[in-house]
Amino acid sequence: MRLTELPIGATGRVCELAGEANVCARLRELGFCESAVIARVSGQKTLLCQLCNTRIALSDTAARHIVVELIRGGV
Repeated sequence: MRLTELPIGATGRVCELAGEANVCARLRELGFCESAVIARVSGQKTLLCQLCNTRIALSDTAARHIVVELIRGGV
């Protein structure tokens, strides 16, 4: 599923970054690399995520490039 589909409060593992190469490269620079564990904290158009004990806000457009697998369910 895409990060935008991950329920709020859920935790997932990044499987791949899909889409435009320059956006994927920027996401990797921010720490969204394959196998990273990410929690979705809140948001719809702007998603607040926790990655490596750091909260990062992403646009829904950027978040659509991140494919995750669900580890733990959300609210």
